[in-house]
Amino acid sequence: QVQLVESGGGLVQPGGSLRLCCAASGFTFQNYYMSWHRQAPGKEREFVASISNIGMITDYADSVKGRFTISRDNSKNTVYLQMNSLKPEDTAVYYCKVSVGGADYWGEGSLVTVSS
Repeated sequence: QVQLVESGGGLVQPGGSLRLCCAASGFTFQNYYMSWHRQAPGKEREFVASISNIGMITDYADSVKGRFTISRDNSKNTVYLQMNSLKPEDTAVYYCKVSVGGADYWGEGSLVTVSS
């Protein structure tokens, strides 16, 4: 079955950096777009970034452009989100997602807290 497991979250000061990882299994990873989303307290889940199956095409929410970078390693079935210049408003639970066979699959999320 499809499984997505996020890691790498934590507490960071404003201006700091974190790298999130999402380890995937249960499907042919190299064939699918992957995406990151986040949900801040009291807000709806929102799109953050996506990457095509071999990494040639990426897309970002305006709020993270120039600060976040999505990448993938198909040999490790892992997608990454490098987050730089973090702001308090980036505080959220971050989820990776894949759509396989018409169904959306989500990980359990990784909490990122940006605070001094």
